[in-house]
Parts: sequence; C-alpha cells; structure tokens
Amino acid sequence: MAKIIMALQVVPKVEESRIFEVVDEAIKVIADSGVPYEVGPMETTMEGEPDQLWEIIKEAQEACLRAGASRVMAYIKMDYVPTGSTIAEKIDKYRNK
Repeated sequence: MAKIIMALQVVPKVEESRIFEVVDEAIKVIADSGVPYEVGPMETTMEGEPDQLWEIIKEAQEACLRAGASRVMAYIKMDYVPTGSTIAEKIDKYRNK
C-alpha cells in the first residue's frame, strides 16, 4: 500500500505545568517508530502506511495516559492519496536551503 501523511496533535488532561512533558512522551513513541516525521508547533506529522500510522497514534495516546494524563484528546489530519503522499512534496519548497 502507498504511504500517506497523518498529523497528530495530542492534548493531554494534566496540570498545565506538565503538558509539554506528557506531549513529549507521545512524540517519543513517534520517533521510536522509525517512520519519517516532523514536529511542528501544533502537531507532529508522520509518513507511512495507514495501518502503521493508526497503531502509532494509539500507542502515543497510551503513552500520555502512562505519563499521568487522565484523558487524551487527539486531533488527527490525514492526506490519503491512493498513489501515495510524502511530507517532502508538501513542504520542500518552503524550507530554507
């Protein structure tokens, strides 16, 4: 199956002083997965096969719960193109070279 792009923003329910600490646990799951990804100011974008990315999203939410969140809201965006889609094709022209 072709690779797609999914963006994930997690909003853990924790004390305000711990939000970034808990979000970092979700990002660690993504980083450890081995898929290409980019952390942005509001979300992390991943590239991979759909089933693989859905599994990473589930694991990232569980990581937030293990880190102490009582609840996790997740905002997910997906760019599904049957022939495939990459992060690079979307943003390379905007990167400083």
